[in-house]
Amino acid sequence: MTTQQQPEGFRSGFIAIVGRPNVGKSTLLNHLIGQKISITSRKAQTTRHRIHGIYSDEHSQFVFVDTPGFQTKHLNALNRGMNRVVTSSLRDVQVVLYVLEALRYDERDQQVLKLLPDNRPVLLVINKIDEVADKGQLFSFAERVAQDFRFAAIVPVSAKLGSKLEELRDAIRSHLPEGELIYDKDDITDRSERFLAAEILREKIFRFTGDELPYSTSVVIEQFKLEGPQHQPRLRRIHAAILVDREAHKAMLIGKKGEKLKEIATQARLDMEKLFDGKVFLEVFIKLRSGWADDERVLRSLGYE
Repeated sequence: MTTQQQPEGFRSGFIAIVGRPNVGKSTLLNHLIGQKISITSRKAQTTRHRIHGIYSDEHSQFVFVDTPGFQTKHLNALNRGMNRVVTSSLRDVQVVLYVLEALRYDERDQQVLKLLPDNRPVLLVINKIDEVADKGQLFSFAERVAQDFRFAAIVPVSAKLGSKLEELRDAIRSHLPEGELIYDKDDITDRSERFLAAEILREKIFRFTGDELPYSTSVVIEQFKLEGPQHQPRLRRIHAAILVDREAHKAMLIGKKGEKLKEIATQARLDMEKLFDGKVFLEVFIKLRSGWADDERVLRSLGYE
């Protein structure tokens, strides 16, 4: 946190990004701040924690809060905890981005809509417009959704291509209160490197196992050490455990002759080195822990309240 004096008219605040699973919230966050800090996957429900992504310019500081997709079924202890993250996030922000996939709006989206506050600005963000051939359809789609809620603005974007994001920042900025920097201007997230390492590895698990591996998989960083002098790029030595529910899931992750696990670890290491700007030694192993997604004690140890 910082209290550095800012020019007159400087605006800052917290912005929640909400929506059902797989509408592109994490991709949107990564592109809005210009750095990958939130994991993305074709597999739904990959974001589990509240993650702050920070974007600063000379006029403003945006603190984006990426939330899990609101869960409407399979309410085990893990999913109930994720829903609490969503609802608590909405209490602590100045602006809400309600993200929809272009031309897709159903009862799942309407359930999320019912959670949105009516005492602060909510912007409708229509994502994935690059997948719509006839852009004229977007206007009638926006009109239909706007019948269910009074939005402060409607902004169509393509998070994947990074298009219309400056227009979205401008729309957000107009609704932020005047204030000081909340974080240092060079910060991009409030999360630790240890947390980001676990998220990167979890993303690769989903990416390389597709729908084979159930959702009940998590990562625990058991060791995270920095080695070398501080004024030079430092080696990060990371030991990570992948938690799985069943012996069969363990076999899926290991793959033939261990090739799947090796590929997951290699790609995770490369992403970590890019984000941390330094060499990473990553050792990954698998632990069988049946029923962890319904074990409140285990969930608390993983950071789910």
